[in-house]
Amino acid sequence: MDRSIRRTVGPALVEDVESSRSRRRLAALGMLAWDQALIFVGFLFAYWLRYLADWPEPFDYIVFEVATQNQVDFAAFLPIILPLMFLLGLRFTTRGIYRASPRLGLLDQIGIIVGSTLTGIALLIVFVFLYKPFYYSRLIFVFAGATITVLLASWRLLHAGVQHWRWSHGIGQERVLVVGGTGLGQEVMSGLAASPGLGYTLVGYIDDRPIVENGRATRVYCHMGTLEDLERAIGQSGAQQVILALPFWEQGRLPELVATCERLGVGFLLAPDFYQLSFDRVDLHHLSGVPLLRPKEIRLRGANLALKRATDVATVLLTAPFTLALGGLIALLIRLDSPGPVLFRQQRVGKGGHLFMCYKFRTMVPDAEARKAALVVHNEADGPLFKMRDDPRITRFGRFLRRSSLDELPQLLNVLWGEMSVIGPRPALPEEVASYELWHHRRLEVMPGCAGLVQALGRSDMSFDEQVRLDIYYAENWSLSMDLRVLLMVIPAVIGGRGAY
Repeated sequence: MDRSIRRTVGPALVEDVESSRSRRRLAALGMLAWDQALIFVGFLFAYWLRYLADWPEPFDYIVFEVATQNQVDFAAFLPIILPLMFLLGLRFTTRGIYRASPRLGLLDQIGIIVGSTLTGIALLIVFVFLYKPFYYSRLIFVFAGATITVLLASWRLLHAGVQHWRWSHGIGQERVLVVGGTGLGQEVMSGLAASPGLGYTLVGYIDDRPIVENGRATRVYCHMGTLEDLERAIGQSGAQQVILALPFWEQGRLPELVATCERLGVGFLLAPDFYQLSFDRVDLHHLSGVPLLRPKEIRLRGANLALKRATDVATVLLTAPFTLALGGLIALLIRLDSPGPVLFRQQRVGKGGHLFMCYKFRTMVPDAEARKAALVVHNEADGPLFKMRDDPRITRFGRFLRRSSLDELPQLLNVLWGEMSVIGPRPALPEEVASYELWHHRRLEVMPGCAGLVQALGRSDMSFDEQVRLDIYYAENWSLSMDLRVLLMVIPAVIGGRGAY
């Protein structure tokens, strides 16, 4: 960093930026070293399995004489192992697995590991058997691919678990400054505040106008000045990352802000303002060299919809013995806890705005709906939702059901009847839909679900607009693998009770 920049931003910020870069480089080198060691250990373990452990026994029994003749010292594999270590290290680096930002998700990292290891082993087999076709055991390469993949994936799982725990407890988080305080900026800040496990801590925001609630500047997020104060705000807050979340009418200021971030050596991310255009994802087209954007189509149609429906029915039927037994026990405990019916029926809005009767286990006193009007002033949710953390209408056992989401178990009946899906947006109330903005209605183009991205990422801690954006993202990017990933994300969120009340 040159002297003019040092004078502009001050020595403290320069030292922080350079220190942060050094830590990231050391962390990346540490991960690379661990991976190299595990690749070596994986091949060593494969050699032990093949030549020393007599495993698998049926294979060795059938071709015992051939295996004995093909006995090879481990040292003979070193000319193979070392190129494999170099190849996989290079492959992981080029795929961005060691980059601190943007961070790759755990499943993405494991996918890179599996694909790269299979490719590396395949290339190795081709090379080795062209060079010495009858010298090495083919089975050792199969073992090596499996052991290396398991070791690297297990290391990633362990590292991700420790990292998530540290981030959730405020340790080692990356300091983030948000540029923009309108709808998009507030969505970004809400997402950062609701998900500390992602490794970011919000230090504040800058905008020409502070966020105002009830005629006064809100204290929820720290306002650190106007857009002209970006450089000063970065220096004061020690921000390591800047998220540019300006509304579309201020996009002309982006070049200046980006230049400031680059000059200071601070990383930045750009949040495009599709928020005001009523869609979250777009397809890119070209017309004589001019880029054109159009809303991404809903994927849950035609064959995809039929596949999802078949998966839903199969899931309900296969889990029926367990869910019926659990449902019977819950019903008994509800009757013992408080008077009133076991099931709570409520009209909800389904796909295309069609109304249906949604079933849940009762978690409130029987006259809960009549008492709702008196509690509206205590509403803790934004938008058309009603949420109250200490709702007095909830029964003792009902509070447990809500925290564990077991109150939604009867919705599997709605899934079986084709009114809901296992994974999808939360079914909305008619009065909520009546107060929707125009772009909110896009979430009604798919069938509602028992669980979805909102439950997986934040549940009631998210703002309403952020929930809708996640629902739209799901509808426009659906796949069976996404449903599986959402399900795997929902389980720890439900167990932890995060955002559920």
